[in-house]
Amino acid sequence: MRIDKRWPAALLAGASVAAGVVALGLSVRRAPGDAEPPVDDEPALGDVLDAVAEPVLLVEGSAITLANRAAITVMGTQLVGQDVLAAIPHPEAAERLSDLDMGDGGPIELIGLGGAKQRWQMRVNAVGGGRRLIHLIDQTESHAAERMRTDFVANASHELRTPLAAVRGFIETLEEAGDDAEMRGRFLSIMGAEALRMQRLVEDLISLSRIEAEKYRLPSDAVDLGALVDEVHAELVATGDGRGRDIVLALAAVPEVTGDRAQLSQVVHNLVGNAMKYGRPGTPVKIALVREGDEVRLAIVDRGEGIPAKHIPRLTQRFYRVNKGRSRSLGGTGLGLAIVKHIVERHRGRLSIASQVGVGTTVAVTLPMQP
Repeated sequence: MRIDKRWPAALLAGASVAAGVVALGLSVRRAPGDAEPPVDDEPALGDVLDAVAEPVLLVEGSAITLANRAAITVMGTQLVGQDVLAAIPHPEAAERLSDLDMGDGGPIELIGLGGAKQRWQMRVNAVGGGRRLIHLIDQTESHAAERMRTDFVANASHELRTPLAAVRGFIETLEEAGDDAEMRGRFLSIMGAEALRMQRLVEDLISLSRIEAEKYRLPSDAVDLGALVDEVHAELVATGDGRGRDIVLALAAVPEVTGDRAQLSQVVHNLVGNAMKYGRPGTPVKIALVREGDEVRLAIVDRGEGIPAKHIPRLTQRFYRVNKGRSRSLGGTGLGLAIVKHIVERHRGRLSIASQVGVGTTVAVTLPMQP
């Protein structure tokens, strides 16, 4: 029996690259007298490993004898010939890699290899002749997604727990308040406000869930943004809120955009609502609509306290607030800009936020025109 560092091309057909690497690591050939010459058109093992998108190492004893391009990119250029324990200096991997007789004992989670936030799943397979194949599977994005999901559930639970605790506390107080009509009226007013806050939060959570479910389905309707802004403006003025009269329109004649009218209405309501809440009382809230090449740009400008630059990159994160106390007191759920971001992404548009402390904030949405 002769072990040849050639990969049998016929065996690649119908098999995944990673499974083929693990199962066939080195090509084993049997021929009378071990004299069969290698087939010239069979690719070398190194070439096959280079085709694998994730890091793969071939180890003989404790020394690395082969590393694909992905492994060199992550772990450095001096891999071949290096001791595998030095190349993967991770305590959880040391026991598996130091036991030369141990094959696949299940995946091992590695943290920090190639970067402080990188996470990998390491698999070790014996491939014969004292050789082992090490396959590193990148888990960074899936871990980040799971962390985001966990944080989202924790934040949503916290946001609901606070008003629920307030409502429960006031109910208990009312039970002991007797016939004090003034106290009863004041507490019922607070309970109503907290219940409305919970309702808004639940509605925003449902809305965000629906938008995310549709994010890969492109909208196809033609939407007149100018008419939509006029409609939202009329609604806000009719609410009786004095800030509605502070809205100033600067709407140029623009082509229709491709979109979902209900979702775009939600974008305008959220952005104008934010500008009205966080702009200084009595100052204008400007809504501008212009054409820029093959796109339409909607901008909402307020004259408020402004937002420090360090906060701007995180404003579209769920439940992120610059001033938590003020946001809650104004009825914010912490989800408005997250909803706007997801709607804009579904429409293949762009969202930009610019702000100057003490001057105000401009939030702009740019959308492609209807073909």
